[in-house]
Amino acid sequence: MVHKLPRPDRVTVRARMGVFGYFFLLGITVGMWSAGLPALNERLDLGPARLGTVLLLVAAGALVAMLLAGPLVDRYSSRRVSWFTGPLSAVLVIGPALAPGYLWLAVLAVVFGIGLGTVEVAINAHSVEVERRYGRPIVSAFHGVWSLGGAAGGLMTAAGLQAGLDGQVLLIAAAVVVPFAYLPCARLLGPAVEPPRAAQATLLSGTTRWGIVAVLGVVAFAGHLSEGAAMDWAALHARWVLDADPALAPLAYTIFSVAMTTVRLLGDPLRARLGAVRTIRLAGVLAACGYALVLAAGAVPAGLAVVCAWAGWGLAGVGLATVIPVIFSAVGASGDSVGRALALVTAFGYTGLLAGPAALGFVAESFSLPAALVIPAVFAVVVAVAGGPGIRAILPTARPAEDAVPEPATDR
Repeated sequence: MVHKLPRPDRVTVRARMGVFGYFFLLGITVGMWSAGLPALNERLDLGPARLGTVLLLVAAGALVAMLLAGPLVDRYSSRRVSWFTGPLSAVLVIGPALAPGYLWLAVLAVVFGIGLGTVEVAINAHSVEVERRYGRPIVSAFHGVWSLGGAAGGLMTAAGLQAGLDGQVLLIAAAVVVPFAYLPCARLLGPAVEPPRAAQATLLSGTTRWGIVAVLGVVAFAGHLSEGAAMDWAALHARWVLDADPALAPLAYTIFSVAMTTVRLLGDPLRARLGAVRTIRLAGVLAACGYALVLAAGAVPAGLAVVCAWAGWGLAGVGLATVIPVIFSAVGASGDSVGRALALVTAFGYTGLLAGPAALGFVAESFSLPAALVIPAVFAVVVAVAGGPGIRAILPTARPAEDAVPEPATDR
């Protein structure tokens, strides 16, 4: 029997557009920051070690802010926190852009990271609230738009540099222009919504619920570590292990990125059809199979090795695309304290994304890069094995055929 989903009201549709805008602008900010790092490095003569330290300080600021942002969201609402932190996160990029030296850059990098971490928790919390009102999965497309924003930020920086503009000027321009672009998006954000009645009726509370949230945090860590491994090591694997042409080696990550972005943009109907539990199981299986193909490429004849690896990275991208959206949606639909729960899961995931690839570098140095890539393959299996039970445990009232569709809020 096919159940006709309720049509979202105008306020909810507008809120969805606002969240799309936030994710796109956040992607632009991060994309322009990342693309501007070479110019920043050259201006301050940082070198690899000090530049790496700056990136770690941005991450440290973001992680601390994520944990602090959760209580703020629960107390003041995701809408209010997003209203303030969206424009602020873009303004704060002016600090690193104007830093006169390394010490000032280090301090301002932490501040910039705090801005990024706070808005990420706030707008992700708001996205699951909007999904709840919508009555069907919509979160995955938000993350796809974030990727498009990152690509747009990188392209704008590249175009500006090609036109002869200074990298510092481009970051300052972003800090001035992007905050104003947030304002119309902020006006579209929806009102706070009550936790779903089904979740309120469950017996999950206290230690039990937070234990399950921690399990899903571990799954997020595993998914993000596998994603980070592809981001930082796919091209190097093609060049170092498969001896790919220098012009072809970067295509390994490009294929992964395009596959991930495409599936995120189109993945919500898939989750609506399969349900959250089956979607995350399939995601883990596909990612593990993708990594298996990458590892097997070393034993394939030279002419087909790179093609085999490309297929593997593409399959891994398809699988990993839906992991974080599915987890965020489940946590958001599980009850109250959504801000704290999402903050914990986001911090777990962010740690995997940042620390995982660095740890793989040490393993590759001690053994080999293929040996290091066994680790994300194993973590992809963790997603497949632990993701489904974690989601089923945090949403115990959901039936297998309906666990993808949050209960829509009703206006009375």
